Amino acid sequence: MDPKPTGAALLLAPAARGGAAVRLPPAEPQRAHFPAVDEHLVAPEVTRDERIRGRKVVAAPALEPHAEQQVRLDFLIAPHLRPGYIGAADLITRVAEGSDFATDLSIRRAGLDPATGRRYLEELSFEIVNEQSMQDAREKAEDLVARGVRRVFVIFVKRDEVAEWSAAEGRFVLLAPDATIEDPCLVRPVPVRALLDGAAAEREVVRALERKGNPEIEAIKARERKAALDEGRRAGLDEGQRAVLLRQLRARFGEVPEARREQVLAASGERLAVWAERILTAKTLDELFEG
Repeated sequence: MDPKPTGAALLLAPAARGGAAVRLPPAEPQRAHFPAVDEHLVAPEVTRDERIRGRKVVAAPALEPHAEQQVRLDFLIAPHLRPGYIGAADLITRVAEGSDFATDLSIRRAGLDPATGRRYLEELSFEIVNEQSMQDAREKAEDLVARGVRRVFVIFVKRDEVAEWSAAEGRFVLLAPDATIEDPCLVRPVPVRALLDGAAAEREVVRALERKGNPEIEAIKARERKAALDEGRRAGLDEGQRAVLLRQLRARFGEVPEARREQVLAASGERLAVWAERILTAKTLDELFEG
């Protein structure tokens, strides 16, 4: 018996000598097709319209909570970018046939993607949710991940929470306040708490710039090291001056009272120099120390 044929069969109309079937080769699996990231359904920087799965959504101006969170997010993430990566605010991306929208902050590789000749698709995406509907946030995350964005984060302003989209679970998974976001795009982990707290964000920015070897921070550190060395040298010289002055006082006036000894030990280098000159002419301890 012939082996069972594979592939689709095209049945021809019956002929005089019976029907006939033509076997076609197996169909190739369907590959997802995406439009170019910068081929838009809307007019960037002209209209506030966006598209999510064909549905028009207006990207309205922000209220204070959203706007303030946007500044904190941009301020925190920009210094954390590893060389070779670019951060962008409100960058509109053609995510799917019916979806053309911007996220609040995205991170992508610098340069052009050799596979497309266009900019790279973002790898990380951050969305701020204040008045935006959960449906919009969820569908954006689903479409971004389907397009190839590796990670999608959302900041729920009213709940003071940060979450990451889980494609496996089909939902946003909350991140603990003491957790960190680690990623190859970043020079160091970003604490979740710093996304929500301005003072924490400032501390982390300094640490990120230090990790990147920022020239100004390196200059400040160099000045601080020099100042510490100079202070150490001055302290060493002052100690030597004190010891010499006490020996001179004992040689000139005999045993030095404890109060005068403490005065010498607490004196500045400038004051020690004045007393060292006076010891040549002063007739008494009181005369040396007066003034």
